[in-house]
Amino acid sequence: MQDIIRQLEEKRAAARSGGGERRVEAQHSKGKLTARERIEVLMDHGSFEEWDMFVEHRSHDFGMETQRVPGDGVVTGFGTINGRPVFVFSQDFTVFGGSLSGAHAEKICKVMDQAMRVGVPVIGLNDSGGARIQEGVDSLAGYAEVFQRNVLASGVVPQVSMIMGPCAGGAVYSPSMTDFIFMVKDSSYMFVTGPDVVKTVTHETVTHEELGGAITHTTKSGVADLAFENDVEALMELRRFMGFLPGSNREEAPLRPTEDPVDRAEHSLDSLVPTNPNKPYDIKELIEKVVDEGEFFELQPSYAGNIVIGFARFNGQSVGIVANQPMVLAGCLDISSSIKAARFVRFCDCFNIPIVTFVDVPGFLPGTAQEYGGIIKHGAKLLFAYAEATVPKVTVITRKAYGGAYDVMASKHLRGDVNYAWPTAEIAVMGPKGAVEIIFRQDAGDPEKIEARTEEYRKKFANPFVAASRGFIDDVIMPRNTRRRICRALSMLRDKQLENPPKKHDNLPL
Repeated sequence: MQDIIRQLEEKRAAARSGGGERRVEAQHSKGKLTARERIEVLMDHGSFEEWDMFVEHRSHDFGMETQRVPGDGVVTGFGTINGRPVFVFSQDFTVFGGSLSGAHAEKICKVMDQAMRVGVPVIGLNDSGGARIQEGVDSLAGYAEVFQRNVLASGVVPQVSMIMGPCAGGAVYSPSMTDFIFMVKDSSYMFVTGPDVVKTVTHETVTHEELGGAITHTTKSGVADLAFENDVEALMELRRFMGFLPGSNREEAPLRPTEDPVDRAEHSLDSLVPTNPNKPYDIKELIEKVVDEGEFFELQPSYAGNIVIGFARFNGQSVGIVANQPMVLAGCLDISSSIKAARFVRFCDCFNIPIVTFVDVPGFLPGTAQEYGGIIKHGAKLLFAYAEATVPKVTVITRKAYGGAYDVMASKHLRGDVNYAWPTAEIAVMGPKGAVEIIFRQDAGDPEKIEARTEEYRKKFANPFVAASRGFIDDVIMPRNTRRRICRALSMLRDKQLENPPKKHDNLPL
């Protein structure tokens, strides 16, 4: 018995030491934590239960039979974050460069399977050199097994990827199918083909950071949702982020006690929208002034800035926020913003998170670049996402809601539950000037007539009352009362029941 206990402790010590002191020091020298250190920062103290600590690879080729490390380059298990259960896997770059073997993949698949059974989120901390070449097709099969779990878990439990080192080649497709991707600046990167291959094929010279770094993917590609300065900040913010998400699609959006009064009035909002209809304002000011304690967890802030998405709370309940941003492209919808918002809306609908939409949209961005890029189909993604969503939907039109963009942005016609407008709202087919130039084109050479017609059109249509008279707007509210009205609407909608027609799945316009 003593001999078995001694072997147990030796194996535990070997697993905890990872690739050895030298490799751990190399990891630290890059400003990176080890796999186990990351779990310690992420999880509640003492809550982590490790699985498969003694698993080893089964390869006998290229001398691998003499290189066995317990755990095989990934730490897996479950624990709690702020008292709520999660499953986690953390790849260990100090062991075979975190490369994925058949055994490594089996460990990841085991926690993903269990997470789906019990209804608990899965967090992946990625830091891997990719497929373990010595295992050949076994490694590729392992990736495919993980991909299959990503697909099956989609819409069942939240899946979050934190890229904390290299993630290249086929390895990128697992994070790409998770719900959210976060990265660490200067130490993480993602790409399908590396700089050397790019240079060989296209003759472009590019660095790892330029090709697939955190800044690239949060500003240019939109692949990642946020970039953090270092491992500790990334993991602490991930702890905060998880508080907005339910455990699974079987749970309602989480509730957290708040001391922020439901009926708090915000008088500064009465003057937020400028009197000049062409002058911008910051929609984030509105968001932060109406949500609980001003806490707004924004996603993709540096990508497609003409639309704002993120999580907040009203009266303690998690909600998804979607808002046009007049500060960027006047709040027009384009290809990137449509895709960004559509994916977010669909996530919220998957996991029973109500959606609050703030609308100030003059239309879709015109131009050949948009048309050639497929704005028709990409814009339809956002329309489709709102139309199929069955969660509570509350919409507030602050200023412009023109043309098809009015329809798309959670209008009453797409089963919006409660639709409000501020007195400054303008709901029409198009702006007064453009409308008059079409309707009265015969007067185009008479500036005085055009100006008079424009003012006439503005008085008739550039207000919320025509839509309100049709019942398309439930009420015209004072901006200062926005928080109170949204909180009341969400409370009323808490037990909402709505189902789409039975089907295998929809056919989103991809």
